Amino acid sequence: MSSKLMTLNLKIWRQESTQATGKIVDYKLEGVSPDMSFLEMLDLLNESLVKKNENPVVFDHDCREGICGMCSLMINGKAHGPQKLTTTCQLHMRSFQDGDSIVIEPFRAKAFPILKDLMIDRSAFDEIIAAGGYVSLNAGNAPDAHAVAVSKDQADLSMDAAACIGCGACVASCNNASAMLFTSAKISQLALLPQGQPEALSRAKSMVEKMDELGFGNCTNEAECEASCPKGINLTNIARMNREFVSSVLKK
Repeated sequence: MSSKLMTLNLKIWRQESTQATGKIVDYKLEGVSPDMSFLEMLDLLNESLVKKNENPVVFDHDCREGICGMCSLMINGKAHGPQKLTTTCQLHMRSFQDGDSIVIEPFRAKAFPILKDLMIDRSAFDEIIAAGGYVSLNAGNAPDAHAVAVSKDQADLSMDAAACIGCGACVASCNNASAMLFTSAKISQLALLPQGQPEALSRAKSMVEKMDELGFGNCTNEAECEASCPKGINLTNIARMNREFVSSVLKK
């Protein structure tokens, strides 16, 4: 690994609150190790700001292991930055060069209001899940693994959909701010399994209607969502969601 420290020109969106007007603020940051993660670089910036009695940059983070989806940032116009299948917290500064200018902004969508600086409110995703992203099962001891037969193909597709971490990159990358990739992943992971059938007649209809109510846009099949998803959620889930939705409406 290179040990040469870098100097970066950071252009960061600063916004005091949801109602305030934001703007890009320039920062020059020295002493950045190529081995730092992107969030560690922001930590370094905040340490320098605090030492100067300036307000640190507010940004979301939690696990820093690419699991929780909290670290969502637009980096030079790309959700989570330039590296495919990588969350912001897994992006390392060796992806940039000494002297680079980096524009850092929050995800932008009507349904994702900015709370402060780079932190957004993604509770709209929680509302979509609450509308139908669950199963009704009796509590009790765990059943035997072979009690419910599930084909490997269906199980694999369900697990692939369940990999969605709800970061919102699909929404931020879409010209229409569509949440259809997220919603379809959450529908698919249940629709593909026998355990998800009790709510099958209402799940897709309820979740799609809630998605529309919250102000997310529609899908125009341009596939930016799939290209920017750090977990590689496949666009075919949207087709499955559409089938589930039509079936839900007709059978209801």
